[in-house]
Order: sequence, then structure tokens, then C-alpha cells
Amino acid sequence: MLSPREKEIAAAYTRGDNYQRIAAHFHIAPSTVRTHLATIYRKLGVSSKIELLKALEGEQPKSKSSEEQATLISELALSLEEAISRERALSEVLSIISRASGDVQEVISAVLGYALELCDAQYGILFAFSPEKGFKATYIKEIPLAFQTWLSEQGWFHVNPNTGLGRMASATDIINIADVRMEEIYRHGDPLRDATANLGGARSFTAIPMVSKEGLIGAFTIYRQQLRPFDDKSLQLARIFADQSVIAIENARLVSEIGNGRDK
Repeated sequence: MLSPREKEIAAAYTRGDNYQRIAAHFHIAPSTVRTHLATIYRKLGVSSKIELLKALEGEQPKSKSSEEQATLISELALSLEEAISRERALSEVLSIISRASGDVQEVISAVLGYALELCDAQYGILFAFSPEKGFKATYIKEIPLAFQTWLSEQGWFHVNPNTGLGRMASATDIINIADVRMEEIYRHGDPLRDATANLGGARSFTAIPMVSKEGLIGAFTIYRQQLRPFDDKSLQLARIFADQSVIAIENARLVSEIGNGRDK
């Protein structure tokens, strides 16, 4: 049922290769890989990588009703559309970075905007980090006014090591909090957690470290105002956007250094 190319892509996918690796190997776009996989799933009547592997090994898939088939096709179509949207957004962010000429505000605003849209979050903050001064909300997007005012009044501030930002800084790793109101630090009245939950209306929250060659330089945080924890796909997207923010900041720094060199 599969063409030779479809068999090769299916085999690579079941071995654990991701879209990018498969695309690089066959010299095609990642979106083309997704299109092939959608066709493969439809031809074989499978709905998961495990079922795909069994089908490639010769096991006949269990028969599905027409309703189940229709559900499978619709889910695959939606997944494909979401994947293409992510790819387009990332391409647009890279394009903005290349055109920005050191305008960090423009880039970060775009990055945060795409992150909120693709991660289905209400607002986002990019915190700058200094070992001596702590954190400062440097860039914000769609943040509630009361929370924005509170952060502006704080300026640079140090955080409790048990907050999401504190744990992220200590571990230099993603911190994903399912419900900010259920943790003990909220019940103890920590100022940052109190402002996040009560002024920002946040329920689910994730913080992603922004790391350059000098070490931790900030945090990329996104918030949902309903109780809906971020899944692995959302966390992966958020990490990508955090990395793009680091690139934008580093580019701006380089442009500034070049400009200062010309002035001398």
C-alpha cells in the first residue's frame, strides 16, 4: 500500500527519528514529512506510532468503524495544521530576528505573541536575570494591568527559592506548575506567588531558562488563567521561543557593540 519513499519515511519515524532528521536525510521540508506521515497513517488505518510499527512488521490493524476512521482522519488533519502553523510561526520569528537590526523590543514582542498563540496561553513575560540584582520583568505581552503595575513597582527583585522562578534559576531547567494556587508557597503568602495568582489571575504556569554562553540571563514565562497544565508539546514550543529570545538579545548586543566600535 505504501510507496518506496513512504516506506522509508515510516521506517525512520518508527525508529525514533523526528521530522527534522527525516527531512534532512531525504532533503525535503519537515512539513512534507508530516504530509507523508498523514498519508501513511490513512493508508494503513493506524492512529499511533506503535500501530504503525506493528503494521510495518506485517500485523494487520484492527478494523475500525467508519466513525472511528472519520475521527482519526480529522485528528490527523488538525495535528497537521497545528504543526504547519508552528513551523510558519518559527520561520516568521527567524525572519523578524534577521530584519530587526538590533531592535530587541520588536523581536521579543513578536516572539511572546507567537508563544501565547501557539501555546494557547493568556499572557507572557520575559524576565531579565542578574546574579546580584535578581529578576526584572523586561518584556510583557497581554499581562493584566494590576500584575503589570506590581511588577513595574518591584523593578529588580530577588525571589524565594521555592517560587517557580527560584526553582528554575537553581536547576537551570524548565519548571512546569500545574496549579499555582495549590502549592504551599501560595498558602504562605509569598509576594510574587500572591501577585501571580491574585493580580495576574494565573492558574497554570511554566518558566523556561534563557541561557547564553555567560550562563542564565533570564526566564521566559507563560501563563494560563484556567487550570490547564502545559503539556510536553507546549513546553517544547516554549523552550524554542525562549531560545529565539536569547538569539535576539545576543544579536542586539552584537549590533550595539559594532555600532559603538564605529563611533570610536
